[in-house]
Amino acid sequence: MSNLNWKPFIYGGMASIVAEFGTFPIDLTKTRLQVQGQSQYTEIRYRGMCHALFKIGKEEGLKALYSGISPALLRQASYGTIKIGTYNSLKRLFVTHPEDETMIINVFCGVVSGVLSSSLANPTDVLKIRMQGVIPTAQRAAIVVGVELPVYDITKKHLLKSGAMGDTILTHFIASFTCGLAGALASNPVDVVRTRMMNQRVSSGAPMYKGTLDGLMLTWKNEGFFALYKGFWPNWLRLGPWNIIFFITFEQLKTLPF
Repeated sequence: MSNLNWKPFIYGGMASIVAEFGTFPIDLTKTRLQVQGQSQYTEIRYRGMCHALFKIGKEEGLKALYSGISPALLRQASYGTIKIGTYNSLKRLFVTHPEDETMIINVFCGVVSGVLSSSLANPTDVLKIRMQGVIPTAQRAAIVVGVELPVYDITKKHLLKSGAMGDTILTHFIASFTCGLAGALASNPVDVVRTRMMNQRVSSGAPMYKGTLDGLMLTWKNEGFFALYKGFWPNWLRLGPWNIIFFITFEQLKTLPF
């Protein structure tokens, strides 16, 4: 344990907070877009991300776009710290040098760190939305982290190996943009169900969704397949900038002389 590298933990948390603050309004609109359409939210108030941003700002004030920012930053302080620190530490258990990493190793480490960090940070995630949803939150985290971090590492490694690009901000930008797109495509269906499960109100009887698979099937059956990709564009437009801000910040923090 004395050889544990603390830097990925600290830098991961710091970079996560910066990225969260920069993209929070997009996340807020994504959540509202995904929730509308349920039985208790039948009114379609927002036609898309831009419409939602302008309508929220106009009707509720610009401050409303950062409503809930405190628990979101608190979540990133815990979730981001555990996620990045655990991911990097697990990789070093398998291989000593980054160049020896493989996709299988990175995906395994990503899934484990995603589940662990999400499970430990979930109470702050509940503050951000509502109610308890440990399992769907952990499932989403496993998919997101299991896709994004390995895709970033592999993309960056291939760009560096090609000799066409150095270890520069442009390389970090391309790799982070790619992993953001991959993460959005892989996680959006589970993200929709997770948001609905954490937001559902149970006044009497059983909840609407018994689990993630049940939520996926019911949403597909009642609203069509593409309902699973509700909020995809704001999801991608958030994950893209979020990952770009995060990884560029993280890579720059790694260059600090201590």
